[in-house]
Amino acid sequence: MISYDDFKKVEIRAGKILSAEKIPDTDKLLRLSVDFAETISTLAPIDPTVPVASDAPVPAPIITKLPPRQIVSGISMYFPDPAVLVGKTCMFVTNLEPRKIKGYESNGMLFAVSTPTGGFSLLEPNDTIPPGTCAA
Repeated sequence: MISYDDFKKVEIRAGKILSAEKIPDTDKLLRLSVDFAETISTLAPIDPTVPVASDAPVPAPIITKLPPRQIVSGISMYFPDPAVLVGKTCMFVTNLEPRKIKGYESNGMLFAVSTPTGGFSLLEPNDTIPPGTCAA
């Protein structure tokens, strides 16, 4: 068992699958491109040689949208046509260390469930949940 404090460290976010393709020479792996609506905020560079008045407005931050993440997932056997995944919003663990799988870097983990008898389901939020939403 893990403690509640350990569980609180897991970041679970909704992500929209933008593309999905089978990884060659593997039986189970798909490479997903996933949008988590991630951004970074930076301030414009300040020229130290230019004097700034004490009442000068604070510059607005520059918001930059980050590119989609690559996620490698062992779900190919459930999706003979990976294109059916495109457009789906699913739940992912997003704060795992990057991991190389068959030469491809994976930057997260897809949440899904399966049964011993072959049942399978992605964990998909309802349509009102946008990419980037963090599980509460």
